[in-house]
Amino acid sequence: MKKQKIKDTKEVKEFKFKFILMIFLLDIVAVILIYFIMPLVQNFPPFSEDFAFQREVQTLTHVQQYAVAFILGFSIHCISFRVLMRNIYKYLNKYFKKENITYEEIKQVRKDCINIPYKVFFVQIALFIGVGIFFNFIMLASSFAIIKFTLMIISLAAIISIILLIGTQRFLYAVILTTYKICQKYEKHTGYRIINSKNLLFQMVPFICVILIIISLIGYSKAVQQEGFATANYYRAYINAKEIQPSEVNMESLKEILESIPLEDKSHYYFIITPNDEEIYVSNPDGYISDFVLKYRDYFYEKSNGVLYEDFGIDEQLYTYDIKDTNGDTWYIGFKYPVIDFNLLGYFMEIIIIVLIAFTILLYIWAHNISNNLIRISNSLKDILDTENADKNRILPLVSNDEFSDLSYYYNKIQELTTKNIEQIHKNQDMLMENERLASLGQLIGGIAHNLKTPIMSISGATEAINDLIKEYDISIDDPEVTSKDHHDIAKDMTEWTEKIKEYTKYMSDVITAVKGQAVVMSESDNINFDVEELVKRVNILMKHELKSAIIYLNISMKVPENTVLHGDINSLVQVINNMISNSIQAYNGKKEQKIDLILEKDNNHLIISIKDYGCGLPKKVKEKLFTEMITTKGKNGTGLGLYMSYSTIKAHFGGDITFESEEGKGTTFHIILPL
Repeated sequence: MKKQKIKDTKEVKEFKFKFILMIFLLDIVAVILIYFIMPLVQNFPPFSEDFAFQREVQTLTHVQQYAVAFILGFSIHCISFRVLMRNIYKYLNKYFKKENITYEEIKQVRKDCINIPYKVFFVQIALFIGVGIFFNFIMLASSFAIIKFTLMIISLAAIISIILLIGTQRFLYAVILTTYKICQKYEKHTGYRIINSKNLLFQMVPFICVILIIISLIGYSKAVQQEGFATANYYRAYINAKEIQPSEVNMESLKEILESIPLEDKSHYYFIITPNDEEIYVSNPDGYISDFVLKYRDYFYEKSNGVLYEDFGIDEQLYTYDIKDTNGDTWYIGFKYPVIDFNLLGYFMEIIIIVLIAFTILLYIWAHNISNNLIRISNSLKDILDTENADKNRILPLVSNDEFSDLSYYYNKIQELTTKNIEQIHKNQDMLMENERLASLGQLIGGIAHNLKTPIMSISGATEAINDLIKEYDISIDDPEVTSKDHHDIAKDMTEWTEKIKEYTKYMSDVITAVKGQAVVMSESDNINFDVEELVKRVNILMKHELKSAIIYLNISMKVPENTVLHGDINSLVQVINNMISNSIQAYNGKKEQKIDLILEKDNNHLIISIKDYGCGLPKKVKEKLFTEMITTKGKNGTGLGLYMSYSTIKAHFGGDITFESEEGKGTTFHIILPL
């Protein structure tokens, strides 16, 4: 089945248009630069950019060649970007259509946005150099000209590629920003990592390199051009001195005249061109006169002052002198000579290498210094992650008056603000915890009266019974009918009532102890050793009234020995368990005759306390945020602080953990996991 093509949104079409326009303009600029720089670097013959002349000596004019190069390069650019940015275009379409985008897609887009500019850089260099050298071989015949052009094209390719890299980064930076509007999650080291000092070298060295190479090649070309003019003047002076007459204009006479002129260099040789170019004679067996020379002569002889050129690169020049024979026909004579100076070119290359090395070293030192400043500030910023180090005394000194000083200044301001915020957060947290504690106490106080009423009434009844026994005993003292056995019976009854009073007072003492423990300030922890029997007893006492009022039964299942010892703040643990039992009571939404299981069991070196109900269960959105946010299912009647505090308490005071299982409509189980 054919895959349906995704239709771009208006925003994506606009993004693509602007991006392609940037590439188009950059490629246009590159071609224009080459068009104007190449004649200077290659030292093209004067007037040789004439279109009519170029059509005579080559298939395509330079403008046509550059147009073909532009079309080819731009097409390859568009194709390569289409492939490289496929995921980004897909993401942008989903973003502007407001479709669901996963975090994995976002990570891939962020990675592509960082990597693509560097991929483009190397694609651009390879493309630029490949296309440039290909057309170079078409345009230039001289190997020396090809070498010069290759140096120039590599340098220009680097600088254009850097500009394209920066332009691409600017476009993709905007794309990265959109991902953070969707998702605030982030990860370090996404994509290629190039440290600042190397990145600066990476971007600056090509600029210097291209300037040095182009200036050196232009300087070399101008130097050899002057050398060519000097040689032409040398032969012009000798030929003019001969004062050749029309009667002497024949092959043999001209040979004798030209052979009498001393050569400036042994590589030079003379030539004779008969009328209508019917015969061309050169004194060097390996020498020749190209068709380019003849065409150039036909077009520009009058303008060139007798200087002709072998090809577009002036590696070889000719001084040409026109004379007429007795028939009035024109002959051309002169000397051909090379103007290549390898020593001079080598000198320029040495200067380029030395200056480039020196500049690179200085730039590296400068970039390294910048990186050190950034690293210093970056390391200080990392300290803000540690709340222990986030205090107003840890400031960055302002050691300069530049952008780094501004960064240090604003870091210090952020540090001050962070310190104030942390202090305020601690105050707010203490207030919230205190409010929660007071709210819990409010619920406990409601049950205290009921918990104490029964033992107080019982003690009162026992006191009345003991008073009656005392009176009875007092009357029986002088009664002869009262036997010793009767006295013992009275004493036994009094003892029984006394034991009952002891039980009631112990129960009252336990209630007072439990309530007193929960009344202490939450921040004051009392880490002691205690056993599970004491823990369960306090829970039972404090939750008795709330359970009885709701007609909910607490089913305690003790699967560990009662003397199992824990270490920590028993009051905090009691409040955590009570909070969870209260939540379980509320999970029944007012249903009566329900049960809650409190299970204590051991797993390896941990005590697991499970509170299980069979109520409504937790909704999905609550389960996703439980323990990470203060979330509640009670609407305006809840703050969500209870479970959040419970989780924090178990983590901080016991080094334990809380997990849960819940299914809507079937109930919830919380597991408090404590190390033994």
